[in-house]
Amino acid sequence: MARIDQDALRLELAQLRQEHRDLDVAVEALGATSNHDALQLQRLKKKKLMIKDRISALEDQLFPDIIA
Repeated sequence: MARIDQDALRLELAQLRQEHRDLDVAVEALGATSNHDALQLQRLKKKKLMIKDRISALEDQLFPDIIA
């Protein structure tokens, strides 16, 4: 894999990790309110899961499992 490609993947990975952390904080804050919007909470959790899946895919590209 070209160095530029790896750098781009690492940058995207860092951005996705930050977005995942931000969503985690938002989910906790929304869940802590007494009259939280269940649909909004579900949407945030779904987006968080999609980001986690993308993070896993990027990590697999950058750090492939090599069975020795």
